[in-house]
Amino acid sequence: MANNKDNAAGKHIDAARRTLEVESQCVATAAARLNQDFSRLCDTILLSRGKVITTGLGKSGFIARKLASTLASTGTPALYIHPSEAMHGDFGIIQKEDVLVAIAYGGETAEVNEVAKYCRRLRIPVSSITGKIDSTLASLSDIVIDGSVSREACPLNLAPTSSALVAMALGDALSVALMEARGFTANDFANLHPAGSLGRRLSRVRDHMHPLKNIPVIGPEDDFHQVLEAVTKGNFGIAAVSAADGSLMGSVSDGDVRRHLLKAGANALTARVRDFMKPAPRVVKPDMLAVDAVTMMESNQITSLFVVEPASGDRLAGLVRMHDLLAAKIV
Repeated sequence: MANNKDNAAGKHIDAARRTLEVESQCVATAAARLNQDFSRLCDTILLSRGKVITTGLGKSGFIARKLASTLASTGTPALYIHPSEAMHGDFGIIQKEDVLVAIAYGGETAEVNEVAKYCRRLRIPVSSITGKIDSTLASLSDIVIDGSVSREACPLNLAPTSSALVAMALGDALSVALMEARGFTANDFANLHPAGSLGRRLSRVRDHMHPLKNIPVIGPEDDFHQVLEAVTKGNFGIAAVSAADGSLMGSVSDGDVRRHLLKAGANALTARVRDFMKPAPRVVKPDMLAVDAVTMMESNQITSLFVVEPASGDRLAGLVRMHDLLAAKIV
């Protein structure tokens, strides 16, 4: 019985390995085959004042949806249109400034070709990703990206496997090329992905900090009573020491207060802030990734960081705490 299970497991792994090997070879061939047509498609989209319309039917439709989603999330406005729905009113989505990217391996899907014909009538640039560069879809296209494969990974050479993967990989290649051409940054990515774990990981300190108006601030000449009042205010456990011009001079935490009491004894109550404040506390900028602020606090064994605004000469702008970042599930 054990040998039968082992043999079955071995066959499963062999089949999976053959699939991955065939598909990886097809993707590598597609990469080597890229030419000026791909570059022309990138330039056409970059020069367009409209959006990218993607279309496809069946498995190609899922790939077209994925392409539109990836483009939109990386700085290129894009929308998928179902070819059948297009012929029943959704053609209204397509505008003259748009660019069409149609996906069909055989290039003879009637509904997809109707979308291409409609776009040609509007003089909209038509491009396609197809495995048959002599197909009807290819003849309707201004730009053809060759998505052909030597064989499907399916043992019957029938189910769209290698061809589907190559089409999706070419779509990813297009998205990344456009993303780089637009200078799309991590900050841009964060702005387009505000929700979920990805959004949290890409959120900025400014998204979680307490603004200046809400945090306790004292001056270097304030007395001990004012320090106690500030440190306990709002349950922050720390107060910023600010100069008259708003610049950050130092900080006083509840731990600093306790250490001062133990050290100064009877003289503690007559001290001024400047006598026991911690000078030059660690600071962050509002645009720092929140996850990097967590790392900074962990490495320095502290639980809060003051935020300074570079646009105003590094003046105090707020406070970000480990507690708030943990509550926001940054890590």
